[in-house]
Amino acid sequence: MTPGTTTAADRRAFGWLLLAALLVLGAGMGLRDPWPSDEPRFALVAKTMVESGDWLFPHRGSELYSDKPPMLMWLQALSYQVTGNWRVAFLMPSLLAGLGTLWLVWDLGRRLFTPRAGLLAAIAVLSALMFSFQFKRAQIDPLITFLITLANWALLRHLLTGPHWRLYWLGCFAAGLGVITKGVGVIALLMLVPYALARRQGWVGLSKTQGAGWRWAGGALAFLAAILLWLVPMVLTALARGTPEYLGYMNDILFNQTARRYAGQVGGHYGKGWWYFGPVLLVHFFPLSLAYFSGWRFEWRAAWGARDGRYALLLGWCALVLLFFTLAGGKREVYILPMLPMLALALGPTLERIEGAAWLRRISLGTTLAMGAALVGVGLWTAQGRWKQMNQIMLERGLSEELGTLSLWLVAAGALLLLSAAVFRARRGVHALLAGLAGLWIVWGVGVSPLANAGVTSADVMRNVDRIAGPQGEVVMVAWKEQNLLMSPRALKDFGFRNPPAEQFERSVAWLNEAPQTRWIFARQVAVEKCIDRSRVTVAGSSNRREWWMFQAGAVKPGCRLTPTGPQADDDTD
Repeated sequence: MTPGTTTAADRRAFGWLLLAALLVLGAGMGLRDPWPSDEPRFALVAKTMVESGDWLFPHRGSELYSDKPPMLMWLQALSYQVTGNWRVAFLMPSLLAGLGTLWLVWDLGRRLFTPRAGLLAAIAVLSALMFSFQFKRAQIDPLITFLITLANWALLRHLLTGPHWRLYWLGCFAAGLGVITKGVGVIALLMLVPYALARRQGWVGLSKTQGAGWRWAGGALAFLAAILLWLVPMVLTALARGTPEYLGYMNDILFNQTARRYAGQVGGHYGKGWWYFGPVLLVHFFPLSLAYFSGWRFEWRAAWGARDGRYALLLGWCALVLLFFTLAGGKREVYILPMLPMLALALGPTLERIEGAAWLRRISLGTTLAMGAALVGVGLWTAQGRWKQMNQIMLERGLSEELGTLSLWLVAAGALLLLSAAVFRARRGVHALLAGLAGLWIVWGVGVSPLANAGVTSADVMRNVDRIAGPQGEVVMVAWKEQNLLMSPRALKDFGFRNPPAEQFERSVAWLNEAPQTRWIFARQVAVEKCIDRSRVTVAGSSNRREWWMFQAGAVKPGCRLTPTGPQADDDTD
């Protein structure tokens, strides 16, 4: 079958894949709250946008939030206006980004290779451990992965099956949207580097685009136009307001959180060695990684000999992205998630060739059995109370009573894997692995996540805060976390998030003394205990291994001051 020729059966097969993806990625939506550390932060910013009407400048409590551009928060806020439910809305952008990414992979695969290769590449993306794990969370990474894949889709359509200048401009525009989502969106444009090199070397299959310099320049304009949609009104408004707060926001978002973050000066605690992404490609991209060696040995080597431009662009871009993040001062596994769709596409023909291979069936079945047996064993071990580390974690999270239920869910996940192995057996070992992984993620979404929700969020604590303060009470927060404000049933006051707890405490005490009968401080225990009479404290509860106190003016020791070196509110140890 020639590239681009798609039958009704091919479209039905992909339709079934989308339904499976909707089930896998959507399982559990509406059953949990945002989890630390990033999810409550973004959800709080989105919620504040909706409530305040200020969508241009994100706020975290009373201060501006400049760590990330606002694209994800805009989409979460829009999702809430459609659904009216924050438990659904905060995850909606990730779900839609996941479905969109799969469609782009399938469509590009069928155009560049065959519909079967496109389908298998999309299946490989969905089944990759990192993909399902990340796209079931409300992080920026799923959205940036979709935007980079959209840019790649449009650029490759132009560079390999074109010329399609409108798609080229769309690709550059999508890359610009990626920049205002997360600065690294610009890596989509690295696709032009292997294209230029392959074209100079006379590789086959590349679009002929001679004599169109002004059209190529239009891509730069499209890229900048997307960025300027946000940048111009933000800068003009910040300059017009002219306060140190808004000028500081502009400086931080444009400089500290882009070039300096890449260099490792911001967030540099993620720094790792040059080899860091090797295990990520093997483990986090599993089971796609099973095809690496076979693809290199046959399709990739043959493509090099035939000077096939499709592989030059797909693999060349992946290599440049890997080099880009390897050279970065800060590294995290999720940084190379945008590589996954293009890598799967480059392996699409390989997957089509080996899908019935005996060695792949045996490895897949063996993996399914091993994972199933391990989960069943861990579940039974936990149920008997023999996993001491798990017992301690559940105790710290306040989930000791749910330990038995958690054990049952672990056993259920393992049983699904073993059932898949029994149903499909060796002749369809790949089907067994795929079905087992799908069952694992569904169990995680509908079983484990709702069970763990109370222990990893502060919903119960904030309900206690509301009850303790009473109808007439006012509450100010000290050394607080985003989830405290997000999940509070009432409006809370704060004196900044990034300010040192000592400064927050001093200002809060002054505010407290203005109306000592009705005002309360809500604070993290370790941040304020030095200056508080414990006998006059009301414990609001604990969450994420932190104990939270509430107290009024009478509990504050006269003249006591906190040291500036106390625990910071913006640590990411959730």
